[in-house]
Amino acid sequence: MLHRLVLLAKISPDLADKKDLAEYWEQLFVKLQHSYFQSEGITGLLLLYPTCIVHILESSSDVLYNILRDLRNMEQQQRVLILDAKILIMSHNLPSRLFQQWHYKVLNVPERRLDYDTSQEESAETLTHECLTALLKIGKHLLKYPKSPKNLPDTILEKVPDLIIPQDTICYLLTCQELLSPAQYLQFFDSPLNIQMDSERTWPLSERLNIHFGWAAMKGASAI
Repeated sequence: MLHRLVLLAKISPDLADKKDLAEYWEQLFVKLQHSYFQSEGITGLLLLYPTCIVHILESSSDVLYNILRDLRNMEQQQRVLILDAKILIMSHNLPSRLFQQWHYKVLNVPERRLDYDTSQEESAETLTHECLTALLKIGKHLLKYPKSPKNLPDTILEKVPDLIIPQDTICYLLTCQELLSPAQYLQFFDSPLNIQMDSERTWPLSERLNIHFGWAAMKGASAI
């Protein structure tokens, strides 16, 4: 079965070259595909902003959960790549892929918009919906370029500038308690019997799970 994971994270200030992140994930994908040779291949898009990333991944559940475990271990071992990762969504049982291969792109965008008003921030759920809508539209746009290289040329995304999520939006979402870290998400996955107990003591866990599983159901039904 095909699943889709969307991640957000800060880029470590100690990382000299953002392309090192792309190389790291490429190497991890090769390792995972050797371990799970009967699983779905890995497709998606890595957007590298000046200070953060958005990473969309499509593959089997085994592969995606191992990517989450790698992120959890990365933070625990304090490896210098990314920090404070959050899961925007995990969509399950998709009928087909949105991306035909895995791409990455280093973006040159301002850290904050001049007109960004922190007093008028939208809810995490609203911003999540807006971000997912933009990312799905980017995926549809990339279908027009089936032979594009792994490192996307500037011209492809320059044609859809309005679909590039502002970096300040990503930075804000990374501060939202509604979004789960890889470690938190894996805790629910590895210990499903503890969800009810945890929901009684962690605010507002049921709402936080709804963002992931509710959006997953909706987006899975509307996926291409």
